[in-house]
Amino acid sequence: MHANASITFRNQQASTILDTILQIQPKEASGSGETPEEIVLKVVENMLKNLPADFSSSDVRQSIAALPGGHTMPLNIFLKQEIDRMQVVIRTIRSTCKDLELAIAGTIVMSQPLQTALTALFDAKVPETWLRVSWISPTLGFWFGDVGNRTRQLQDWMKMGRPKTFWMTGFFNPQGFLTSMRQEITRAHGWALDTVALTTEVTKFLTKDDVKAPPEEGVYIHGLFLDGAAWDTNDMRLADQAPKVLYYPLNVVWVSATNTARTKDSTIYVCPCYKIPRRTGLNYIFDIDLSTRDPPEKWILRGLALLCSKH
Repeated sequence: MHANASITFRNQQASTILDTILQIQPKEASGSGETPEEIVLKVVENMLKNLPADFSSSDVRQSIAALPGGHTMPLNIFLKQEIDRMQVVIRTIRSTCKDLELAIAGTIVMSQPLQTALTALFDAKVPETWLRVSWISPTLGFWFGDVGNRTRQLQDWMKMGRPKTFWMTGFFNPQGFLTSMRQEITRAHGWALDTVALTTEVTKFLTKDDVKAPPEEGVYIHGLFLDGAAWDTNDMRLADQAPKVLYYPLNVVWVSATNTARTKDSTIYVCPCYKIPRRTGLNYIFDIDLSTRDPPEKWILRGLALLCSKH
């Protein structure tokens, strides 16, 4: 194992200890004399001020109908589904925040769900009712920042057409995104969907800003991080991590599809990609081919994987 693995383990230990301390500490007035209710009220007011506006169903229908392929194109159907799910998140946040304002003011009863949400917001955690309709995040700040970023990507796609490169981290269902892309390619070539497999290639584009045009076929994706290795941008191959650098951003990746069977190659490490650092079957998305000089077994022992989110 790399020395950085010990750092990751200690970080997880420290996070567990701090979470336990937060859970058992008394919820009393802070050093400034503010009560938990007053602190949460400020948080709620700030969130309502920065919360994205609701998606208009009629506006969404018209915008998607104006996109190439309209409502029948698989990726446009996927866009509509993502917007619907994001609207549920926005509506849930707004409803909880407004109810908390009323409950803190004494206008309505502070129910158990509202009390639980108040405690979570006081601890800078995401309330359970929000997590049920959204995504996992360790802190409220990261999570609420993603609300804005995810909404912005969907709004830009809806209004200005498909982006040149997609931030796959911002999707509720990244597997559905890849399936929709496969469907479009199979329709274009007349292939059978069951025989089509994904193909991937790491490009020389370091960031999304370097991409000037979308690929002729397939999609570009960005925002992935290597956990367990570094990426040599000169040789375009995997390399060892530098000490104390836990995550490395990967270049923009081109994802397409083919009906040709993949051949085994000892210079390629088939790297699994996960939504978050918790590597479970539910968080697994797909595999990406990464070039390597070392035997792929080395990276298997290192536990190398790609992550959409470091948190």
